Amino acid sequence: MTPAIRLLERHATPHEVLQYPHDPKNSAYGEEAAHALGLAPESVFKTLLAQLDDGRLVVALVPVTATLDLKRLASAAGTRKAKMADPTLAERTTGYVVGGISPLGQRKRLPTFVDESADTLAAMHVSGGRRGLEIRLAPSALIGLLEARTAPLARH
Repeated sequence: MTPAIRLLERHATPHEVLQYPHDPKNSAYGEEAAHALGLAPESVFKTLLAQLDDGRLVVALVPVTATLDLKRLASAAGTRKAKMADPTLAERTTGYVVGGISPLGQRKRLPTFVDESADTLAAMHVSGGRRGLEIRLAPSALIGLLEARTAPLARH
């Protein structure tokens, strides 16, 4: 059981855990999850860490079918610039490995921003805290639990 799943259970948040065999040669983790589990790719969100120009780290969730627009993220966070966080820093800060970083149960709670497309979904999928593990839950549950903000973050 991962910290992400423990957090959901502790808060009695309805969710479903989905597992699939991760191919170590595949580094397109979100796309792999969507394909392996037969999920609509726009419902599978990747968890990315970015560093703002003031040095703060933030979490951004965007569909695996899109890329993160760093200017939009910076604007949503109230700064001018953002860049992708160093993977080693992301792992150390969250307690998860790249490809298995969950927005839930991170070692250090960070401000979280979710692409506004999540609002159109009945259920979304995020990493469960390790490669090959996804969590299905209502976007409103994730946003509420993390006190996240929605914003237009995705670039298609």
